[in-house]
Amino acid sequence: MLVNLNNQLIVVSDMMKIEYQREVDMNKIAELKEKAKVGWASFISFEALTSTAAPKLVEFAKVNKGMRLLDVACGTGVVALTASRAGAHVEGVDLTPELISRANENSKIMGLEANFIEGDAEFLPYEDQKFDVVVSQYGHMFAPRPEVVTKELARVLKPGGTLAFSTWPKELFMGKFFKLIEDFSPPLPAEVASPVLWGDMTIIQERLENHFEKIEFGRDTMYAPTMSPEHMLKLFEKNAGPLANLVKALGEDPTKLTDLRNSALDLIKKFFSNNFLKQDFLMTKCIKKP
Repeated sequence: MLVNLNNQLIVVSDMMKIEYQREVDMNKIAELKEKAKVGWASFISFEALTSTAAPKLVEFAKVNKGMRLLDVACGTGVVALTASRAGAHVEGVDLTPELISRANENSKIMGLEANFIEGDAEFLPYEDQKFDVVVSQYGHMFAPRPEVVTKELARVLKPGGTLAFSTWPKELFMGKFFKLIEDFSPPLPAEVASPVLWGDMTIIQERLENHFEKIEFGRDTMYAPTMSPEHMLKLFEKNAGPLANLVKALGEDPTKLTDLRNSALDLIKKFFSNNFLKQDFLMTKCIKKP
């Protein structure tokens, strides 16, 4: 009896440890999301650039008039409003209130109907099976837990509906750029995945296959105009959330900060030519299983 009791106590103790660890992990995830919310607040400066890629994703997703579309991690609304102009009924959600404010401003400027709200890609504030199409342009990839965000994307999509998103191939500029940021940052918590992995087609297929079928890929390119690699680095430091946060964090370590800047500048130079920075991106499209 005593042994059984001790075993029971051990089980209870282990359960308490697991629950405590889960609480710690969720706190870490909440901290990451709060940093992301603040870091991406200045992303508005990239609006003109990401606007050029938006029509390509809308076309890739085969968005048609009358479709109900959700743009996840919508930023300033460039994809959603491009889809609205094509006749879709659109909504958008983003973690950062400044970007939602800009998205609503953009819809008024364009005279288009759209509903943009603040929300978390891992806990989408919509009912099940509401949308015909769900899209995300360089957005959902920054959700900490791929399995959670993938389930949410599937949950709000109708059976037979289309999921389409753009991410950065890990072997090209932006994939290497975010990998560089990770290399200079503290290690991610064990339960948090690198956004760079959303640029790997094999990993994408593994993440989607439980909920989606008919997975297709496409590639395209953005060309960011800039006077010099040095100008582009300044723009990234000020407005690209993860880099902006890292630069602030390294403020008390000037040697490491200099190393980061030199490495980032070397990378930019490899993809810079004739006052343009070449940014290739990967598009993925799939259909929700019945």
